[in-house]
Amino acid sequence: MPYKQPKLEKLYFTIGEVAAMFEVNTSLIRFWEREFDVIKPHKNKRGNRLFTQKDVDNFRIIFHLVKEEGLTLDGARRRLKNKMTDEEIHLEIVKSLENIKALLLEVKNTL
Repeated sequence: MPYKQPKLEKLYFTIGEVAAMFEVNTSLIRFWEREFDVIKPHKNKRGNRLFTQKDVDNFRIIFHLVKEEGLTLDGARRRLKNKMTDEEIHLEIVKSLENIKALLLEVKNTL
């Protein structure tokens, strides 16, 4: 999975940062923003999109459904509406495992 967890807890991420996390073009981020109503970025005075951690988590679910499971956009939309709780549980499990991995790697490097 190409998702790269950011090191610092930030309130907002730029579209470029989100695209880099998933190793995709910014145009795909804008496209998914239009296609999925769970993505609601804030926009600053200049019109730049600012994504919250919840938006990033939703992108991660969409990325998993579309790119890894191979669902169509309609299929991903249906899955999000019908089984959002299952996807959220999966996301939380993956995030927990990534945190454990990072902690173990940190302990390994310390030793």
